[in-house]
Amino acid sequence: MKVYAGLAAWILVSLSAGFFGSRFSPGEWYALLEKPSWNPPGWVFGPVWTILYILMGVAVWLVWKSRGFSGAVYLFLAQLALNALWSYLFFGINRPGLAFLEILVLWVLILATMLAFRRVSTTAGALMVPYLLWVSFASVLNYALWRLNA
Repeated sequence: MKVYAGLAAWILVSLSAGFFGSRFSPGEWYALLEKPSWNPPGWVFGPVWTILYILMGVAVWLVWKSRGFSGAVYLFLAQLALNALWSYLFFGINRPGLAFLEILVLWVLILATMLAFRRVSTTAGALMVPYLLWVSFASVLNYALWRLNA
């Protein structure tokens, strides 16, 4: 039972980044931006991020369960903080250029976390792949929104 409490806690920690980010909704500023034709509809983001945060929570739990608070877990927490910060930069203060620079650093930390997780658990590493792919897409979208509206 204690093992599953840890799983629930790590999923909640992961979801907390999404909760923080949701405090900065797209709003009118975002609605008025010129968007690329391939910009997903707004309703896609909530379900995708929820799934990704759950996968991330399971991944970090697998590593934590095996190694405790290790360097890999601290890397995870660092990238999670950057994940939450992006929403503030992009939606909160309307700075897509700054958000783009931040998301590039986030991408590097996600990759480093994924590789560190893979050394502990191949499953944990694999669970981070969809997140890296989505942030790769989000990076390109962030860049396009920035350049279209500069």
